[in-house]
Amino acid sequence: MATAERHSGKADLNLSDPQYYISRELSWLEFNRRVLHEALDPRTPLLEALKFLAIFSTNLDEYFMVRVAALKQQIEAQVTRRSPDGLSPEQHLQAISATLRPMVEEQHRMFATDLRRQMAQQGIGLLDYADLTAAQAAYCCDYFEEQIFPVLTPLAVDPGHPFPYISNLSLNLAVVVQDPRTQQTHFARVKVPRVLPRFIPLPETMAESLGDRPNRWLGVPLEQVIAANLSALFPGMIVQEYYSFRITRNADLAVEEDEADDLMLAIEQELRKRRRGGSAVRMEIQRTTPEPVRAMLMEELALAKTDVYDIDGLLGLGDLMTFMALPLPDLKAPPWTAAVPPALESLSPPRVDADDTALETAEDLFSLLRRQDQLVHHPYHSFSATVQRFITQAAHDPQVLAIKMTLYRTSGDSPIVNSLISAAENGKQVTVLVEIKARFDEENNINWARKLEQSGVHVVYGLVGLKTHCKVTLVVRREGQQIRRYYHIGTGNYNPKTARVYTDLGLLSARDDIGADISDLFNYLTGYSRQQVYRQLLVAPLTLRQQLVASIEQEIAFQNRGEGGRIIAKMNSLVDPDLIAMLYRASQAGVGIDLIARGICCLRPGVPGISDNIRVVSIVGRFLEHSRILYFQHGGEERFWLGSADWMPRNLDRRVEVMVPIADPTLRKELKDVLTLCLEDNRQAWDMAADGSYRQRRPAAGADDCSVQDLLIAQAGSTLGKRMAPAKHQRSKPRKQR
Repeated sequence: MATAERHSGKADLNLSDPQYYISRELSWLEFNRRVLHEALDPRTPLLEALKFLAIFSTNLDEYFMVRVAALKQQIEAQVTRRSPDGLSPEQHLQAISATLRPMVEEQHRMFATDLRRQMAQQGIGLLDYADLTAAQAAYCCDYFEEQIFPVLTPLAVDPGHPFPYISNLSLNLAVVVQDPRTQQTHFARVKVPRVLPRFIPLPETMAESLGDRPNRWLGVPLEQVIAANLSALFPGMIVQEYYSFRITRNADLAVEEDEADDLMLAIEQELRKRRRGGSAVRMEIQRTTPEPVRAMLMEELALAKTDVYDIDGLLGLGDLMTFMALPLPDLKAPPWTAAVPPALESLSPPRVDADDTALETAEDLFSLLRRQDQLVHHPYHSFSATVQRFITQAAHDPQVLAIKMTLYRTSGDSPIVNSLISAAENGKQVTVLVEIKARFDEENNINWARKLEQSGVHVVYGLVGLKTHCKVTLVVRREGQQIRRYYHIGTGNYNPKTARVYTDLGLLSARDDIGADISDLFNYLTGYSRQQVYRQLLVAPLTLRQQLVASIEQEIAFQNRGEGGRIIAKMNSLVDPDLIAMLYRASQAGVGIDLIARGICCLRPGVPGISDNIRVVSIVGRFLEHSRILYFQHGGEERFWLGSADWMPRNLDRRVEVMVPIADPTLRKELKDVLTLCLEDNRQAWDMAADGSYRQRRPAAGADDCSVQDLLIAQAGSTLGKRMAPAKHQRSKPRKQR
């Protein structure tokens, strides 16, 4: 916290004091509480509510696999260092348990008592096995024998059969059976196989009216079908009882990069360990499980009582995401087809001849970028018509000499990767930095890296000790006697699937100074370079932190001179204690600060004498807010940046990140409009209080909802012949009140 103390500004106030910082771990739980609220909000369409309930669950899975696992490792290693909020690892675990248990109970209670009832009213019958008719039960018995039984493997636990390994995130049945000859009881574990659907649909002929609508889907949980037929797995034994449980394990990788001769091989070895999983960190278990069964599981898995979460109803609610696949548009958010930006809509479609070579057209994307920069905003703008088109056209253009790109995450059927392969096959110099340390995408990225290498692409695996998180593509093109650089710098991954559900921004341009910076950046990433200074780009871990500090100090100076200071920053998370202290100092000077932080925020807004001039808003909606935008008023000479970096120590010090300045006045206005809409949102916006809690905004009586995401959808649609409704937004029609 040296920087914070050096810039504290007031001798009587220590801006490093833990009372001014919120726990990162608890702030994340508050974010997930906002996700849960979207599931329970009656304005959310029913299937979207199930989706948010599923996201809440899968978010928690990753939280335990990574964050809780890390805290447990710190305790085991006897780490005594406290986080900026003053909590020790032990205190964090206690606070997590106290905060999370009521949230989990609310999730399961509302699903069981409210959402399942609403599902039935809409003709979606998720039945319990005990409520099946005789005909339905007979169908499930036949289905079990034909489809489920051959897949199952019951595992006994006795002196001759050690306790089986329970895989990460697996749903299991703890079964107690009795031998009728010896009267002895035995324990067995039956794993619910992931290769089968979690919810088994019943034939339409067996459906009856479930409520306000005729039946549209009818089914039963897989584990209940297995439980009802356990006698087939233990012939000659008496099945006395069974209980559901689910295990979460440490899934973070531990790779000693400095000692690895082959980083890819080292990560592959760690991935094999992850498939098994590390130590157990959580057990979700049916609340009615008796103490002997519970104690035996806890002992075998080395879990304490604080690691066990009692559940009423179904476990593993992340599987509710499958209901989004039902063809029921009336129960989902209105469909949206991403628009083509007007400037790109007028371009001639790319044409390729029989030799896979691009043909000249009247105006293509390159000629457009020579005239003007383009800002693309996903998912409002089509990814395929913008970023994907840029890379595809480059791959087939005979004048393109080289393509360089960073890949952090992409989809399993990536058209981006296919274009890069085509470019290499067309004789272009193609270099791709594949970040094989991207958490939970390591295996996917290794597979892509091998495929690219086999096609002649030069593949680099990143820098030792740093993750390459920036999103940058450089295209080098010969135009007459000149070499020109074109590029894309974005806030999101080159992934067409997430581009449909994440809000991200990208700059397409051909400006020379930034293009030269990007060339230097790739030389830094792929070769030996001591590059420390860039013309325009802010690059972590080299220049980004220093420039952020300098920009905040400049706003303080403008404010002190009476010219006014203003900062708006949109990001995923704000954690870095030094930058938080700088923002406190700016607030003390009177600088107006608006922070749009979707997830974690460790800063306390509205603390008298510390952060009176800081407001924090979080937006949780249909799309995942993922874009990062920075605005500094700079005495009226407004400055804008966009890029890949959050304000976290890992982004500023341990990752390669890029923020690009936006020079074009039209694009600067677009960015400011986006920030303004975010700050004016009264539908999905939450205001943060000084204690770390959040309150959702509500429109005034009789006023319309003002959702930034819905308004941007309407605006994008209105530019294309009014494909969408006008921008004026009506209030959402709520589901039936609870």
